[in-house]
Amino acid sequence: MINDRITIGKIIGAHGVRGEVKVFPITDNVRRFTKLKKCFLVTENSVVKQEINVKTSRVDRGNALITFEGIDDRDKAMLLKGLLIEVAREDAVKLPKDEFFIVDLIGLTVIDKNLGELGKIDDVYETGASHHILSVKRKGKKDLQIPFLKAICKNTDIEEGIMEVELPEGLYEIYE
Repeated sequence: MINDRITIGKIIGAHGVRGEVKVFPITDNVRRFTKLKKCFLVTENSVVKQEINVKTSRVDRGNALITFEGIDDRDKAMLLKGLLIEVAREDAVKLPKDEFFIVDLIGLTVIDKNLGELGKIDDVYETGASHHILSVKRKGKKDLQIPFLKAICKNTDIEEGIMEVELPEGLYEIYE
């Protein structure tokens, strides 16, 4: 299932006294906030609180600092703490071929060439390395942790809801 909004950050507090908020980025490129014009403020359980326009945005020490229209003091900014910042899919950054939004990977059915259906992706973890880890939920068994590498993840079809993989020898057996 393709979501119509993409989460790009989480408001972690107020910054200063003029209504600016500090945002922890949930995106590969924190600089994408500098081009942000409008967004949705959303609760952790996906309830849209409001659509809002961005007055200013800048980057500071790996976080985004944003001022929204109508939020002009620290008290109003603090009321936004904990909300997620989402953008409409059509306003999201364009991804290169063979790259995916994490939200689109969640829920995909993982099928191994030799073992058949393994389960569904229920989370994606960032590691300090150059790749992510897919957590695959299995019925009545321990979750599989699969490196998201081209050598393993051979085909990802978001529309069909599947990811075809070829697990390296021994990886599946670790979880059995």
